[in-house]
Amino acid sequence: MATEPEFIFPDLIVAGVDEVGRGPLVGDVVTAAVILDPIKPIEGLADSKKLTEKKRDALFELIMENALSISVGRASPAEIDEINILQATMLAMQRAVVGLSVTPEHVLIDGNRCPALNMSAQAVVKGDARVDEISAASIIAKVTRDREMEVLDREFPQFGFAKHKGYPTKFHMEMIDAHGVTPYHRRSFKPVKAALNLT
Repeated sequence: MATEPEFIFPDLIVAGVDEVGRGPLVGDVVTAAVILDPIKPIEGLADSKKLTEKKRDALFELIMENALSISVGRASPAEIDEINILQATMLAMQRAVVGLSVTPEHVLIDGNRCPALNMSAQAVVKGDARVDEISAASIIAKVTRDREMEVLDREFPQFGFAKHKGYPTKFHMEMIDAHGVTPYHRRSFKPVKAALNLT
């Protein structure tokens, strides 16, 4: 996949930003900001959801080795519960951009809205399939969050987090019914509220 012509800015330092984890009931929402190096192109970039785990992991390493700058941002379950998932995602995106070691001149954000930033930015619908920088960010964010779910799985093996990554699958809901919720569950999300009798 190559970046579409309308999203190529040859004279600007451009960062791509994407998020992973808005839908799960547990864990952080994770974002990544990536500035690619034009002299080190990476073949095979695509929407992380369309790639196999093996391909994602391989591209993750290539991006880490070859990008000009990478930053991961996040918002915790407590922040999500306090300000809601949309605002928490915007906050995590801001944190990712601020964390870049190279300051971008323009930021391309996957989706249909942009967080408040100190530089020009534009939202790109389906950007993770259309813009290399956003594809790279989607891969960094997804692999990072998936690996964190695998760590959480070792702490709470009965929940199966490594498999469903915290999404509200039938098995996950059955485990909440059987074992209650962990400290990492998002208490503002309906199934968790119901389990805690907060509704």
